[in-house]
Amino acid sequence: MKFKKVVVNELDLFYREAGDPANPAILLLHGFPTSSAMFRDLMRDLEDRYYLLAPDYPGYGHSSAPTPQEFEYTFDNLAHVVECFLKVLRVKKFSLYVMDYGAPVGFRIAARHPDWIEALLIQNGNAYDEGLEDFWIPFKAYWQNQQDSEAIGKLRFLLTKEATYWQYTNGARDLEKVSPDAYTLDQALLDRPGNDAVQMQLFLSYGSNPPLYPSWQQYFREHQPPTLITWGKGDYIFPPSGAHPYLRDLPRAELHLLDAGHFALEEEHAHVAELIDAFLQKHREPELQEAAPTSGRRAAPSDDRC
Repeated sequence: MKFKKVVVNELDLFYREAGDPANPAILLLHGFPTSSAMFRDLMRDLEDRYYLLAPDYPGYGHSSAPTPQEFEYTFDNLAHVVECFLKVLRVKKFSLYVMDYGAPVGFRIAARHPDWIEALLIQNGNAYDEGLEDFWIPFKAYWQNQQDSEAIGKLRFLLTKEATYWQYTNGARDLEKVSPDAYTLDQALLDRPGNDAVQMQLFLSYGSNPPLYPSWQQYFREHQPPTLITWGKGDYIFPPSGAHPYLRDLPRAELHLLDAGHFALEEEHAHVAELIDAFLQKHREPELQEAAPTSGRRAAPSDDRC
């Protein structure tokens, strides 16, 4: 695995790279409050057969973290940065792994550029109203009233070490498989001066996602991308009620409920890697197999915004 940075829209974007660029590409988009570090084990599991890219969003991991006055932290902007990242690296086609925040970032890109997507790999990330249950009550209150002190207090609690630890351990089957390095790193980055303002802006921006669910569902129905769903069934944030609705629009999707929590890869990365490999091998088109030596790359499209 290599640890790299590239300049995207005047931001230093950190990313992890593993595998041979001649192999089929997988883009891995992380959730909150983590970074590309959440994919560290999965990337090692798959690097002998795939080309893997996992960027850190602005404000996360080792990427630039401008203030909210310098950069508007919205899901539209995160998706735009990732889009430009792909163009700078000249990535042509890829399978898209989305988790948590990665779902609204990735589905924006997929709906805009369906020809880029070879497959969807969905893990505990929502595109249906059914999945927004009790955990999301204070978020919905905050979206309605940004002065709601009770909602603000509950959302700010999510920035504490107790909440970060809970996200990793709630619903987990075996706590001894949950690395303390993961939640300790996440918390250290959350605790950077001014980062709370970044997170609160994105908590607010998450309210822009549910209105887009119908358009993402239309993308699923119209394009029928091969889809593998691996979902930690003990997740309180995105419970399995958010996983099953995908099958309405993607009836050929594979759904695997894992005995794990929100960060299912902590316990199940090897199992998920096996499922991904079997799934992608089954769904690769013959012409993509023939074109494998160049399948991950192309000349970057012209786009003045990038």
